[in-house]
Amino acid sequence: MRRYGPAALLLLTGGAVLRITLLGDLYLRYVQAGLRPYLIVSGAALVLLGLVTAVLPHHDDGDGDGDDGGPTGHVGHAGHSHGPAGPRVAWLLTLPALALLLFPPPALGSYSAGREAAQRAAQGVGTFPALPAGDPVELTVAAFSSRAIYDSGRSLKGRTVRLTGFVTHGDDGAWYVTRLVVTCCAADATTGKVEVRDAGDEVLPADTWVTVTGTWRPRGALGSDAAWPPVLDAVTLTRVAQPADPYEKP
Repeated sequence: MRRYGPAALLLLTGGAVLRITLLGDLYLRYVQAGLRPYLIVSGAALVLLGLVTAVLPHHDDGDGDGDDGGPTGHVGHAGHSHGPAGPRVAWLLTLPALALLLFPPPALGSYSAGREAAQRAAQGVGTFPALPAGDPVELTVAAFSSRAIYDSGRSLKGRTVRLTGFVTHGDDGAWYVTRLVVTCCAADATTGKVEVRDAGDEVLPADTWVTVTGTWRPRGALGSDAAWPPVLDAVTLTRVAQPADPYEKP
């Protein structure tokens, strides 16, 4: 491990970063699209550093354990060596990097959404810009939620909207079309969700991606807890594939 371990760890980590950024859109599960160039540079730098570490000359005293013959390498003739044990265990550090290289984890889903308290927009009650003409109008889950809870102009009234997200379930049998909103990376994700009603009797599994078209059902006073989560009366419901970028932007 002392000779090649650090180089292997750098190469595996750099290779994993380059894999998710250069060979598809997997990086979008972790960060916003604008950070892709920085990931590419970081991955390339790690690979280069790993190659340099592997070929640099390394002092060895010839006993095969990679140490320099100093007094701390062994306990003594009557005891047994503890020097190599730590380095052998250190090889385990390569496992997370290898796992990321071969088996990238999925995007955040219903588990992450269910662990977070409702996050509501900070702008408070007020007027919103007019919606585009024509129905149905495509909205993000976050945009629909903000208008439903805070728009004093009631811009959603009488409009048909289309939302896309993944299914999460409530404790009372309700289900929601849900999206995670990412400002920079997956670590800062917050949850937006809309309760779907009148979508038939089929119980969709959690994390199923759907597109729902319907109309807003007002409830509760604007800006109040009773208005959360907003409700959509479904007209059509279609299962869809997870989009390449599963997160919404604020």
